Amino acid sequence: MKKNQIIRIRGELGGTLFRQEARQKGEKLGLVGHAQIEPDGALRIDAEGDPDRLEEFVDWCKKGPEGTEVQQVHVADGELQGFDRFMEVR
Repeated sequence: MKKNQIIRIRGELGGTLFRQEARQKGEKLGLVGHAQIEPDGALRIDAEGDPDRLEEFVDWCKKGPEGTEVQQVHVADGELQGFDRFMEVR
């Protein structure tokens, strides 16, 4: 059963680095969704897929890629959106 989670990340995210790495990690885990920088500077990721894979993805988000510093991660369940791929929104 698929699940949707909305992940909001704050910190020193290296410009587009975190967003690009999150898309790649999500694809490797078989997740779909999108990642975008919000007007307040937080990175919002809407991800859908297997609950165990989502948990692994959230754990990765709490650390982030090398060269970034995650300060805060907030996760909330969302409504399934039916994404067909994982994409970055500019």
